[in-house]
Amino acid sequence: MATRKKGVEFVKHITELIAKSNGFESHLKKVKILDGGDGTCTAEVKVGAEHVNFYNFLHGGYIVTLVNTISTYALMSKPSHPGVSVDLSVNYLTGAKLGDEIVVEARLSKVGKYLAFIDCTVKHKKDDSVIAKATHLKYVNL
Repeated sequence: MATRKKGVEFVKHITELIAKSNGFESHLKKVKILDGGDGTCTAEVKVGAEHVNFYNFLHGGYIVTLVNTISTYALMSKPSHPGVSVDLSVNYLTGAKLGDEIVVEARLSKVGKYLAFIDCTVKHKKDDSVIAKATHLKYVNL
């Protein structure tokens, strides 16, 4: 029960950060943080007009933004310094269209003295089919 409360508090904190942001995080205002804590973070978003390319498919750059941000929130939930990205790799497996609901799940694999390794999956909410798989490497000894 204590773990769940910690996750709820984490979700509330991250949601407040997004809501107050006037910077780049303002691109995440429609993202709903569902769960998090102890090295994990799960979010969902409905693909809107501001998230798609000319063909009404979820833009690859927005996928990278989601991966970067949600994986950083997973790292911060450990707790850890948010760090600085060293490498971010995304494999695009299928697309998502305007109006689709997607889920982003990030999980901290390992955090050491200098580096943190985070895995992230972006998938369709309706059937769990994978849109993208990613790995994020962050320098955390700041």
